[in-house]
Amino acid sequence: MIGENELNTLEKELNSMDPQLRANALSELNDLRIAAKVPILPESPVHNLHCHTIYSYNGYQFSPSYIAWLSCKSGWFAAGIVDFDVLDAADEFFKAARLLNIRGVCGIETRAFIRELADREINSPGEPGVAYHMGVGFTSSAVPEAEAVFAASLKNTAAERTRRIVELVNPFLAPAALDFDKDVAALTPCGNATERHVCYAYRRKAEQMFPAPAERAGFWSARLGCSPEAAAALVNDPVKLEAQIRAKTMKKGGPGYVPADPASFPALADMNRFVRACGAIPTIAWLNGDSPGEADPDALLDLHIRHGAAMLNIIPDRNWNFSDEELRRKRIAELNRVIDAAVRRNMPVIVGTEMNAPGLKLVDDFACDALVPYLETFVDGAAIAAAHTLLQPQGQGYLSDWAAANYPDLAERNKFFAGYGREHTL
Repeated sequence: MIGENELNTLEKELNSMDPQLRANALSELNDLRIAAKVPILPESPVHNLHCHTIYSYNGYQFSPSYIAWLSCKSGWFAAGIVDFDVLDAADEFFKAARLLNIRGVCGIETRAFIRELADREINSPGEPGVAYHMGVGFTSSAVPEAEAVFAASLKNTAAERTRRIVELVNPFLAPAALDFDKDVAALTPCGNATERHVCYAYRRKAEQMFPAPAERAGFWSARLGCSPEAAAALVNDPVKLEAQIRAKTMKKGGPGYVPADPASFPALADMNRFVRACGAIPTIAWLNGDSPGEADPDALLDLHIRHGAAMLNIIPDRNWNFSDEELRRKRIAELNRVIDAAVRRNMPVIVGTEMNAPGLKLVDDFACDALVPYLETFVDGAAIAAAHTLLQPQGQGYLSDWAAANYPDLAERNKFFAGYGREHTL
């Protein structure tokens, strides 16, 4: 077996910002895998189909190649990457997934405007009519020529929004002001920076400006409006500090808060058209059932189905994992309702942990009481998404004319795709 230090070095290189270093490390790790010189767990039902990567923001700075490797060595049934507003990570991820012989799925996440819910908050807090929304089952970073302008608009609009936040927050956090291109955009391979990159950059800038912890605590105490003692604790806890920077400067009431403008988000129908044109599956992103827009899961799913959605994405850990027993019961009840609504409509359900903030789980606890009843539903969802990824290039994807002709009944279609996905890897 390879030594732990050597393995750690290779895995660190797998998360490098240098793509060639990542490729070399992956090749070496795969050779070691084939030679049985690294521990590889046997396949289990455990999986994660919602992993953000360094191409948007990953709380652990995981690259697409590392996520494929993590899935391989951990014995996951499948792995899926999802990035905000871009497909930049897809080709690297699929190359790694094929090399490592795992099931792999690629998605995109953005915010879309739902005209029918313009007066109701949905799953983007404080933004009526605006919903996080997904496409799942892309097979390449490339998009059809006819969709190039739309794809570019997603990335460019997001970049402009993030750049504007820095412009607004810089005066408030001076002298720890940022140069967007140098301090923020450089943190991600293709410049697709998010609010979380900005928070990280402000924390690091303050460390450079105020190297003494006491002086730095004084700076954050004044800017964040907290006591010196609280600021000193935040200085020693980067995760909480970045969360506070985001809450105080970028959310409602903060200097960097920009009210949602429906015109700055694609219409739901347009986003779904783009997803389908790229051969992927429009996918509902469900939060927790607390908002007016999510209060009636049947109505919500039917609305999305009318707009072309065919899959449901859930982040289970934020729907059961609470110490407050009353909140836990409430959230589990909502989780049960939305899964039941999806199952009754023969809508596949996929799950994951996001990984887009430090501290989030690498994989769900599928053995917990709240999730055990749905394990097969979740595995079927992952298998369907994986099968679609394999079959779409042949014109036989989940929403293809071939699938509609051969499996017009959704229950039978799900059975075929789930079976195929369970039997095949990339």
